[in-house]
Formats: sequence, C-alpha cells, structure tokens
Amino acid sequence: QVQLVESGGGLVQAGGSLRLSCAASGRAFNGYAMGWFRQAPGKEREFVARISWDSSVYYADSVKGRFFISRDNAKKTGYLEMNSLRPEDTAVYYCAADPSLVVMLTTPAYWGQGTQVTVSS
Repeated sequence: QVQLVESGGGLVQAGGSLRLSCAASGRAFNGYAMGWFRQAPGKEREFVARISWDSSVYYADSVKGRFFISRDNAKKTGYLEMNSLRPEDTAVYYCAADPSLVVMLTTPAYWGQGTQVTVSS
C-alpha cells in the first residue's frame, strides 16, 4: 500500500517557476519508480517525468530542459521543479508510483489526488 499527496500547485506567470512535492507513505515506496503526469481540460492524460529508486530520470520531450524530477528517499518525498513555465503547461498534475519502471510510464498502480498548475500569459 502506497499513498501519495501532492502539493505546491498554484497560479504563476509565464516564464516563472514552481516546485511540486509528492509526499508518500508506505515502506515500499523507496523501492518504487515514481513520476508525474498531467491532464489539461479536453486533453488526454500525458506522461511528464519519471525517476527510479536510484535516481535514474526520464522526461517527456515537451518538458526536457525545463522540468527536473528528484526524490528524497529519507523523507519519502518526490519533487518536480518546473521552470520557464508556459501557458500550455497549465494542467492538473498527478504524482504516481509503481514497482516497475516500464509500467510507471503508462499505468502506474498508485496515484495522488492531483494539484492544479495554472500559467498565465
């Protein structure tokens, strides 16, 4: 059992930055891959970034060079640092986790409740 709670979303101007946090419970979390997805109104959910238990990272092309994923296993917390934000980054952002690096990219087993990120132009 893993429970995830996101925080850090909000309203920011284009070009600004936000850092999202994902606090996890459950002993198994530190051995799982974790990552972030987002969903904008009228759009399908899309993968954003993933990090393995030992900090191997992978990003969607749309956020490479702008977003940075990290984790602190001692705190059982994952992070998504978002820089140079654009209006098209506006979406609900979801934290997720899964034992498999592969499954993490598509249908992870555990999800947070989501946090709204709105980027104004």
